[in-house]
This record gives sequence, structure tokens and C-alpha cells, in this order.
Amino acid sequence: MSAAAPAKRLYIKTYGCQMNVYDSERMADVLAPLGYALTERPDDADLVVLNTCHIREKATEKVYSELGQLKRLKAARGADGGAMTIAVAGCVAQAEGEEIMRRQPAVDLVVGPQAYHRLPELIARSHRARGERLAADFAPQAKFDALSSERRPSGVTAFLTVQEGCDKFCTFCVVPYTRGAEWSRPAEAIEAEACALADQGVREVTLLGQNVNAYAGEGGLAALIRRLARIEGLERIRYTTSHPRDMDEALIVAHAEVPQLMPYLHLPVQAGSDRVLKAMNRAHTAESYLALIGKIRAARPDIAISGDFIVGFPGEREADFEATLDMVREVGYAQAFSFKYSRRPGTPAAALPGQVAEDVKEARLHRLQALLDEQQRAFNAAQTGRTLPVLFEKPGRRPGQLVGRSPYLQAVHAAAPERLIGEIVPVRIEGAAGHSLAGVLEAGPESA
Repeated sequence: MSAAAPAKRLYIKTYGCQMNVYDSERMADVLAPLGYALTERPDDADLVVLNTCHIREKATEKVYSELGQLKRLKAARGADGGAMTIAVAGCVAQAEGEEIMRRQPAVDLVVGPQAYHRLPELIARSHRARGERLAADFAPQAKFDALSSERRPSGVTAFLTVQEGCDKFCTFCVVPYTRGAEWSRPAEAIEAEACALADQGVREVTLLGQNVNAYAGEGGLAALIRRLARIEGLERIRYTTSHPRDMDEALIVAHAEVPQLMPYLHLPVQAGSDRVLKAMNRAHTAESYLALIGKIRAARPDIAISGDFIVGFPGEREADFEATLDMVREVGYAQAFSFKYSRRPGTPAAALPGQVAEDVKEARLHRLQALLDEQQRAFNAAQTGRTLPVLFEKPGRRPGQLVGRSPYLQAVHAAAPERLIGEIVPVRIEGAAGHSLAGVLEAGPESA
């Protein structure tokens, strides 16, 4: 019997959002039949994929810096008689296209976010040194139709893309240009993938989309959530990222009526000033956002609200920033993400007058983050003394410790046997820090 051929080694570096995490997992899936196994070291890889994000300032230059290092690794492999294929995927690939290969000839493939299902074909063509090297203009339906329904989840939680693209055209954002128009997967395909995940031990799924609550299947996101809630073994459902414009009544009611839908909502507002929101083309006001939060909390009083904020948007005055602080104080966020505005080439905001000085942006971000951190600590501290159902996901850093998530997405550490991984266990919270909780198992058969 001849020895099996050694596995090819695949290294994927993922930048940015949960969508890219999901896409990287699927890239590994489509490449597995070609014999590619993941490695944690780029210098050990036969194929290196940079799955890029285009949201933050200097994202493109970071990619080119990384490519410069990979060029040296590729040359070293070639000198030793080996070979390395370098692919750039994701949103920078979509935005930059052939310019990437012009600037860095070491790159073999450029693959946009709707075309990674064609990686096997493109790699074969590349290895034959012929055929197309650029695949950035394909519809998302073709991508999902080409992907195998089989996934190999790495744990008891998993991401599940249900919607891609964006039609909102916020003036600071490149997503409508790099991910295309809003598109929703068929509910049947999503349900099949969720069932397969549940059969493999996944207990919680997070539904993903650039505007996930714009999901346009029959009945919208609320109907999809109710459908997935019927899957045996699937105990928890979350979704991200939402837009206030798409938070409809049916979805709010689902938070009140579907026990599998966790009491956590990421609903970015971006700013508390109507003047800034209008310049951002957000199509909601501070008042309408606060009214929406009120309706959601009326439906699910214990819901934890998360958000996104941008400080220093062009034209933002001190009074506008103070309005953002007022918004934060009124809502009371369980957690939030905040950033300095960064100019993205090709977006309308990049050409706006009134660009805010970097030191002003830095000072405002510091003040905002101090307030948000204070709120997150207060929310976590409020859990002390409560008993929360915790889904244990993995071993902790200490021997005999497990780490899981509360319904509010907080990390929870507790002494527990490894057999409880994948189980939802009542944990009495005895301590709180800025980003996590500590607890002990409630007495019961599962704690023995």
C-alpha cells in the first residue's frame, strides 16, 4: 500500500468582522477536498489567503505590508525548491482588484467576497500558469449554491450568514461598494445548514449579515428566527449586525416570544447628533432611535443593548459630540464599539469639508470610551448575585475551569468539568470585571 500524499498546508489570516470569520471557515471547507489542511504559520503554508477588510483607515496599506513579508517567505520557499501560492480575498480584493497584483506581483490570486467558492478552480488555473487570476464580480447566490452544505464547526457555537450586501449607503462606509447590493439566502438553505450544525453539536448560532435585519426571505428575519428555533438541539440564536431602519415590529415581538432568541441586540446608532446622522446618511434621528430602544425594552425588559459609535465625523462640533454622550447616557449600553472616523477613499464622507483634527478625535474617543466602559462595568456588576444559564464553550486558562457565555453575551468563567462543554448550566455569578463574569455552578446533578 502506497503512503498517503502529505496534506497541503493552508494558512488564512482574517481581518475585520464576523462575516470574514465565517467566510474564512468556508474557504477552508471548499479547499479541504483538494487536500488542504490548516496551519497556524504562514512560513509553513503552501497556500496563504489574506481575507481582508476595507472598513478601517490604512486597511489597504496593512495588507500590502503583510504581502511584502509574504513575498520574502515565498522567495525563500522557492529557493528551497518549494512553492507558495498567495491569494488576497475579501473586501480589499473587491475594492482594489488588479491593482493588488500590479503593486505586488507575488500575489497569485485576487478573489472578491462573492467568489471564494471558485478558489479550487482558480488555484488549479494558477498552478498551470494560465487562465483568469481575478474573480471579484460574482453574485452571492452563485457563491452559496457552489458551497457544500457540509461544515465542520470548531465548537458548540457557529456563525451562519443569512444576508450579504448593503443598500443603505452611509457616507462613511465602503460596504455597498465592496459587498454589493443586499441579498438574502433562501430560508430552506439556511435551515439546512443550521440543522447540519446542530447535528454536529452546535448549540448556538449567530446569524450574520451586513444588515442582517434586512433579511428579505418570506416573513423577514423574525420568521427565519422562528423557523430555526424549531430545530432540535439548537438552543440559542443571535444575530448581528442590525440597522435601526430595519428593526420591524415582527422582530421586536420575536424578542418577546421566542425563548431561543437571546436578550442581546447590537443596534448601531453611530452618533447622537441629528446633524451628524444626516451627514452620515443614516436615515434615522436620535429621537427615533431612542423611541425604538423604548419599544424593544418594552417587549424584552432585560435585553442588553450594544452599539457602534464614530467620533470625529467631518463637521462634528463639540455640541454634536456632547449629543452623542447624552445618547449613551440615556440608552445605557451593556457594551459598545467606538472608533475615530477614518477616511475611506471613494466614499462621500472622504471629500466632506470640516475634517476633524486627529488630536480632537483622539480626545473625544477617550471620553466616549471612558463612559462606555463605565456602563459595561455597571451592567456586568448588576449580574452579581444572579443565577444565569451559561453555555460552556471551551476550557479556561486555569486547570479545571470552563468558559462560556451568558444570555447577554458576557464571558463567564467557572470551575466545571470538561464534560459540561456544550451544556447550558445554571451558574451563580459571584464576581464581575470589565469584560467578564466569574461564577460557581449551582448545586445539582450537572455540578457533581
